[in-house]
Amino acid sequence: MRLRNITGSRELIADSPFCISNPETYRGRWHELFQNNHPLYIEIGMGKGQFLMEHARRNPEINYIGIEKYSSVLLRAVEKMETEELPNLRFIRFDAEYITNIFDQGEIDRIYLNFSDPWPKDRHAKRRLTSRQFLARYREILNAGKIIEFKTDNRPLFDFSLEEVKESDYTLLAFTYDLHHDEELCQGNIMTEYEEKFSSLGNPIHKMMVTPNA
Repeated sequence: MRLRNITGSRELIADSPFCISNPETYRGRWHELFQNNHPLYIEIGMGKGQFLMEHARRNPEINYIGIEKYSSVLLRAVEKMETEELPNLRFIRFDAEYITNIFDQGEIDRIYLNFSDPWPKDRHAKRRLTSRQFLARYREILNAGKIIEFKTDNRPLFDFSLEEVKESDYTLLAFTYDLHHDEELCQGNIMTEYEEKFSSLGNPIHKMMVTPNA
């Protein structure tokens, strides 16, 4: 269960130099924040930051932005950055439903979706981060030919996501129902906190990679 009620978390995030409090002002010019023209990768629903921080360590030539809706969760990532600052990584507390308000057309080079909320009730399907509604939003901000990577241990959500790709203007590049036993797709895999937990319980991890059609 996600933590959502750490007293003062929103204020602490607002005061952090690692969190962008006015992301709309950088729409179309995130390179000014990072002071370079490196590719920009984002993770939506970044949780406590383990996955994205490891990417930032390994790839200083790429800029990363982590997006998290819940202040109490994002605070954990901020605390990690306070002990190890990574100049190519910043965070935003934001609802991804409005993601086109903070990124311009073609501004993003890769999107990571990891262990997203499954929203199991059918009436909430459009809230799933891999729904056709969200895929349409991502298509607006992704650079041509770039990739979305999605990982989950939730088989119904994964099957739903595969079907949504078919109904959207995307091409399915690759997928697996057992990432950790797929030699090709598992190369260079960086695990999230949830991935470590679920795989240790024997749950297979599913992954797909898609790209918007030209």
